[in-house]
Amino acid sequence: MANEMFSSLPDVMTAEQLASALQISKSGAYALLNRSDFPTLQIGGRKMVMKKDLLEWLRSRTNRPK
Repeated sequence: MANEMFSSLPDVMTAEQLASALQISKSGAYALLNRSDFPTLQIGGRKMVMKKDLLEWLRSRTNRPK
C-alpha cells in the first residue's frame, strides 16, 4: 500500500515533498531530515531523502504484530 501512495513522488524528495508525502508540517520534515537515524542525502546545502530509503525507514519503524 505504501508503494502505491508514494508512486507519484519523485525518487529524490525535498523537505517540501517529504512534508506533503507524510502529511506533516514543513518544520516537521526538516526535523526528520536533521535526525541522525534518518536516511538523509545532502547535496550542497540541501538535505533530501531518496524515496526508497524513506520507505525502508518507515517500514523499520512500523509496529507490527509479532
